[in-house]
Amino acid sequence: MKNSVNSLLAMMVVLMGCTKKDVISSSSITASTTSSTTTYYYQSGSSVTQTGKTWYSTISDTAAVEVTGAGTYVLTYSDIWSSGATTSTDSSSFYGLNAAVLATAGSSITLNNDSITTSGKGGNGVFSYGTSTVSLNTDTILCTGANAHGIYAAGGATLTATNIIATTSGSSASVIATDRGGGTVTVSGGSYSASGGNSAAVYSTGSITCTGSTLTTTGAEAVVVEGANSVTLKNCTIKSTYNKWGALVYQSYSGDASGASGVLTITGGSFTYTGTAGGLFYNTNDSATIYLTGVTLTNSCDTLIRAMEGAWGAGTATSGGGTLLVTSGQTLSGMLYADASSGVTLDLTNSSAYTGKINPGNVARTAKVILDATSTWTLTGDTYLTALSDATASYSNISANGYKLYVAGTRIL
Repeated sequence: MKNSVNSLLAMMVVLMGCTKKDVISSSSITASTTSSTTTYYYQSGSSVTQTGKTWYSTISDTAAVEVTGAGTYVLTYSDIWSSGATTSTDSSSFYGLNAAVLATAGSSITLNNDSITTSGKGGNGVFSYGTSTVSLNTDTILCTGANAHGIYAAGGATLTATNIIATTSGSSASVIATDRGGGTVTVSGGSYSASGGNSAAVYSTGSITCTGSTLTTTGAEAVVVEGANSVTLKNCTIKSTYNKWGALVYQSYSGDASGASGVLTITGGSFTYTGTAGGLFYNTNDSATIYLTGVTLTNSCDTLIRAMEGAWGAGTATSGGGTLLVTSGQTLSGMLYADASSGVTLDLTNSSAYTGKINPGNVARTAKVILDATSTWTLTGDTYLTALSDATASYSNISANGYKLYVAGTRIL
């Protein structure tokens, strides 16, 4: 198994003459191992609590802290760092190879008030894999290498993080992430920032929930949902300064995430996109559902949603994007655009107010609007819909504002 490489290397170093500090039994081992280049911690089985430690690794593919075999480990007020580079970025992303802290094989790790730093390629800060669980509280995480994420879960693992300050600066190093096989990540409070190219603040191939967190990125979208997975953001401060898209819901066909029905839910807080290209929300090769409730939106681009056919890799089959945007008590503006392979549906509820134009070039496969009696729409350009459902039969909650509104080829305003 690729995820056992760290364990194998750890035991090889022990056999070469380093000292095992504590042997619990032949199948349940804790070891702190020292050589000229590394002092790392390895545990299989048992339950251990430590404080005030320094664990580090400069060896490729070797964790500074690894717990496996259903072991339970609690570490507080300690320093953990690694500088070794991975020999396989796929194994680092899928199984945690070369992570500074790695939980595998049903183990449990709890970190409180610790400092975690990595500088090598694939040097993820904290990684939970498979049936393992990791709990973080008031820790700081700094990862500077390429493909080095802050907190990471894969293979169905669980990770919770409370009041963490995490920063990544390498390329392809989203700071909060899941990968192949998915995982459940729950974040409360804290600050998470990514500055490298293709590095989002949140990247989900599973289920990620953030509450009261600050999420910032300068080299990619703030939020990415891949495949039939989800991101839920509650009362968060979200910002992307990258001139591409603010948030992306898509299917890459890479095999990392199955399905094509991503869900992005944002409630309260704020979402700022300073780019002028793309749009605040971009959807391709996926049937996306976006829920917005009482979010303060700041969008420097004229486009709110862009749904388009797109290809990730040469020869990739594409199917266009289908985006459903459901709002409640939401103020929003900007164009809704879909190409000939794609569609957009806007569902305004609970006193939502939308200002914008939809499908102005009349090219979308579908363009639909649903309004309840409490919500309003003010046009900013000629609009072509394939369907309109308005609880107000007179359309008095729609202001044409001097522009034309067509539904199924017939002008109604």
